[in-house]
This record gives sequence, C-alpha cells and structure tokens, in this order.
Amino acid sequence: MSGALYNRYRPATFAQVVGQEHVTGALMQALRTGRLHHAYLFSGPRGCGKTSSARILAASLNCVNGPTPEPCGVCEQCVSIRRGVSMDVTEIDAASHGLVDDARDLRERAFFAPASARFKVYVVDEAHMVTAAAFNALLKVVEEPPPYLKFVFATTEPDKVIATIRSRTHHYAFRLVPPGALRDHLTSVCTSEGVDVDPAVLPLVVRAGAGSVRDSLSVLDQLLAGAGPDGLGYDRAVALLGLTDGVLLDEAVDALAARDGATSFTVVDKVVSSGHDPRRFAMDLLERLRDLIVFAAVPDAPAKGLLENYSLDQIERMRGQCGRMGPAELSRAADVVHAGLKEMRGTTSPRLLLELVMARALLPAAGSDPSALLVRLERLERRAEAGGNTGPSHDDAAAAPAAATTTGPGPSAGPAQPPTPARVSGTGEVRAQPAPGP
Repeated sequence: MSGALYNRYRPATFAQVVGQEHVTGALMQALRTGRLHHAYLFSGPRGCGKTSSARILAASLNCVNGPTPEPCGVCEQCVSIRRGVSMDVTEIDAASHGLVDDARDLRERAFFAPASARFKVYVVDEAHMVTAAAFNALLKVVEEPPPYLKFVFATTEPDKVIATIRSRTHHYAFRLVPPGALRDHLTSVCTSEGVDVDPAVLPLVVRAGAGSVRDSLSVLDQLLAGAGPDGLGYDRAVALLGLTDGVLLDEAVDALAARDGATSFTVVDKVVSSGHDPRRFAMDLLERLRDLIVFAAVPDAPAKGLLENYSLDQIERMRGQCGRMGPAELSRAADVVHAGLKEMRGTTSPRLLLELVMARALLPAAGSDPSALLVRLERLERRAEAGGNTGPSHDDAAAAPAAATTTGPGPSAGPAQPPTPARVSGTGEVRAQPAPGP
C-alpha cells in the first residue's frame, strides 16, 4: 500500500491520539457537556498531534451525531473533513498566508454561514508565522465571532502569538510522547503492516523520533522500506539510520573504565574506518553516558522506564560499567564529550578532535578543574574499599616525585638527619637555621 505511514495511521478520533490524554480528555468532556469555546490554541512540539486534533475537533463538531466526543467517521462531514475537501473546514498555512491582506480576506469570508456543516471551522497552522498586524486585523472576529464560527490556532511557538489573541482562546499545551507509549504505538503499526521487526530496533526508532509520533513513523517508514524478506534486523537498522553499533559504545565505555588508551584509540579507528561520522559517535556516546549516570543513581532505572528498552545482557554490562567508573567519573566523561561536540562543529578534522576527547576523558590527572580532582579521589576511595594494595595507578604517578623528596635516604646514606629548623627574620623572611655540628 502506497502512502507515508504518518498519513495512513493519522488518528481519526481523540482516542487514537497517542500520548495527549490531558488534552483529548478535556476536549471530549467539553463536547459531552456542550461547554464549547469559539477559539482554541494548540501548542507543542512538532509531530505531536496538534493539527490532527484540530481536524478531529472539527469532525466532532460537524458529525451527523454531533457535537460528539466520538465522531462516526462515515458520514459525509466526517469523510470530507478527513480528506481535506470540506467547504466549511478550512486549513490555512500561516507560513504563506500570514500577512494583513490574508487576514482581511479571511475576516470577510468568515461571516458567511456554512454551506452544509453545522460549524465553519478555520484551522490556522503555524500560527506563530502570522504577523502582529494580521493578528490585529483578526482580533475583532476572534473576539466576537458569529455563533457558527470556530477558530483553532496550532503553533510550536505560542509566545509569538500576540497576547490579545491568546487571551481570547482556550490554550491546550501538547507535549512530547513518552518513550513507552511511543514504542507501544510503533509495535502496533508494525503488527498492522505485517513486518517482522527485531525488538531491539524499536528503541532506535523511538530515540531517532525524539518524542514525535510523526517523526518516529517517518523513521520507521524508512526502515521498513529497506527491510529484507526476513524482516528488519538490528544491524540493518543501525546501518540505515547511521547510528553507532552498541558494541562500539560498550568498547569505548569499557576502555574509559579501565583507563585503556590503546583500546580507546582503536575504537576511534574503527569508527572512522567503518564510515561512521565521528560527531554521530560522540552524540551516541554522550547518550550512553547519560544512561549510565541514571543507572548509577537509580539501580532499578530499567524497571522504572527511565532507560531505553535494553536487553538483559546489556543491562548487566551497564551495571558492571557503573561499578567500575562511579558517578563522578561518568559525569566528568559526559562533560568532556559534550564540550568536544561543541568543538566538532565545522571542524575540518573530526577524527583528531574525537581522539582528543577520548584522551581528555582518560586522563583526569591532566585537568585542574574540580571535577578532575573529584574523579581522582573517587578512584582512590574505590581502591581503598576493594582492599587497595594493587600498586599505584596512572593518576598516582604524578605524586611519586613528591613522595621521593620527603622520604629518607637509603641504608647506604647513613642515619636520617632531623629536619632543619627555620627562623623568621625581622623583615618577615623565612630563613633556614644552620644545623648544629656533631
């Protein structure tokens, strides 16, 4: 079947809108009680259901059984609104119709009664693109519309809608869809499409979609288009999305935990030689470090849904990584990678910067910031708790010269001499006092 997934699985009722129960529940209750307003403002991130909810609201108002919270979907009004051919439900793209002349034309047409529907509905998409002068031209009709006229403004930036318009609307704030709800929705879509998808693929899609249902369906559509006859596997999905393989991330984290420079730079070489973008790898490594920080703070984070849908063996590996690094070291490594990501913007040598990032994360002794000192103290505490006498670490090597200057001479140098006393001169200068003779 042709057509994008986000169009084919566009919700037709409020019950089908994913992750926006706080909005859909309020709208359905208003339709049940008849407490309807003449203007609504739907705001929120892209792809979270604002325009779809506006269409459903228009269908609920004009359905043959309406106003109703559950439009039938088969009557003439419901079908024409869903197809976008209704004469009485008009969607306006404010990005190209946001000027004063467009607002005046809309104002003049708004006072004509609906042709066949119960209400005339104007859905103004990307409402933040409407100029202030155009909003002022609409102000009177939005404030005192005819009884058959409804407005729905949809925007990702509600602060750009002038206050005089916002004050005359009922404002509903949409939000990003939680990963769990989005994963369940994608699972149902895969089942409806009849495609066998590896369960490890869906967390990748959820992460790429970043809480947007439309973006997640677009990513899934791309993956399904490239799926083989045996379905969609994890390796193929990683290659199609350009993400970093989890094995490389595990190797990088294990190298940081073991302070193994050879393995760290080998991982960088694998990233570059396999054609991956070093910046993409750094972003994925930062997300993995974030998950480890959460895991270290909340041991039952996977059960509480604070982490992605990791497999059991991956969770065990991450638990071991948390035990070897500690919260301070994880936090500092994340800060170093985040700073490196900023430096990678526009660079001509991303591999060099990625290698420098790994070197900085490996060597807290080279840093003078408080976080580096905290990492070194944390390592010493872990060594002491583990029974500690395993020899000095790389970070302790810097203290060796200082220790050598404070220890006494060897057996062949004779008995140790007492420390030389000091005296303070009249000018405040500290001078060594000569040692007494034998």
